[in-house]
Amino acid sequence: MIAEYILTVAWYFIQIYFYAIIFYVLSSWIPPLHESRLGQFVGRFVEPYLNFFRRFIPPIGMIDLSPIIALIAYNWLIATFAYNGLAALLHMIF
Repeated sequence: MIAEYILTVAWYFIQIYFYAIIFYVLSSWIPPLHESRLGQFVGRFVEPYLNFFRRFIPPIGMIDLSPIIALIAYNWLIATFAYNGLAALLHMIF
């Protein structure tokens, strides 16, 4: 019961981070939102992850494709394996 609750909370945090990336990327099209306190707050958490992909994927003209690749990698690799790994760990503990 406790393990399921912890897994649910962890899954919500994984999903919130995914949507924070989307919010941050879309807010870059609206400068007042991107420069607001909320935009800067989200940027502190999202920028380190996006910068990893920006090192390898150069922008094409004015279009930065690294957030798309970052979202695909996050959704496919990090979210799936983090959830499964956390589930296995909690099942071992409980």
